[in-house]
Amino acid sequence: ARQRIAHIREALNRIEYLCSGTLLERTKLCGRPGCACASDPAARHGPYFEWGHMRAGKLVHRQVSAKHAAALRSAIANYRMVKKLLRDWEVETERLIDAEQATQA
Repeated sequence: ARQRIAHIREALNRIEYLCSGTLLERTKLCGRPGCACASDPAARHGPYFEWGHMRAGKLVHRQVSAKHAAALRSAIANYRMVKKLLRDWEVETERLIDAEQATQA
């Protein structure tokens, strides 16, 4: 269990960017009747990237650039991985505590 916790710590140490939320890629209709987007879904405008996340207890949506979206995509994946690693760490900690209590009993 201690070795698995050491691996979890190493994995956490390699993470640089960390961000919660969801990244959406959208296309839009402009509303002009003569525009191709009105009749052809493949001709819609975009893609536009929208990042949704919680801030001060409220859900906030923000439009971001493609470059910003790429960084956010990585940071969101890291956030999800960190949550999984912390759950794993908790399981291993419980195993250690149980083993220590068993040897002391």
